[in-house]
Amino acid sequence: MIRYKILAAVFSVIVAVAEEFSLLKLEPASSNIESEEKWLAIPEPPRATPIPLPTLKVSASVYHPEPHQTDSTPFITADGSRINRRDPGKHRWLAVSRNLHARWGGDLEFGDSLWVSGISDDLDGLYIVRDVMNRRFRNQVDILVGRKDKVMGFWKNVGIAKFEQPTQRSAAVAVTN
Repeated sequence: MIRYKILAAVFSVIVAVAEEFSLLKLEPASSNIESEEKWLAIPEPPRATPIPLPTLKVSASVYHPEPHQTDSTPFITADGSRINRRDPGKHRWLAVSRNLHARWGGDLEFGDSLWVSGISDDLDGLYIVRDVMNRRFRNQVDILVGRKDKVMGFWKNVGIAKFEQPTQRSAAVAVTN
């Protein structure tokens, strides 16, 4: 909240200084033409058209970081990330079945962001791939939640799409056009 107040104060000072300097401009006395204020036109950046991402239909379930649902190290994921013991669901991490992971011939890797849709308003959204599932599962994702979340279920026809973030170079090109 204090950041907004500071930002508003700085903006007010800039506006006051700009108005002060515009009043100090001297126009030649011989000019009879009324002066018009000219504002600098700032072009609106081009709107990025959403790129349809290829969506894969999978099944989805939830898992808790417990030894009988994971391996002997339930608070360490397959990529070495450590799970918060108090609130595992805050990470927004998921495990993918091995056939989806690049190590076993799939397209997903650890650290990839996936957009998950088709479960519920609370569980749909952006997740990061941090774990893999047991080899008996195929075409499935497992969402990490905590016992306190009280979420259980199995969902079919859940859509996942790899979420590509724009690179710095492409963002700079979009601004200059």
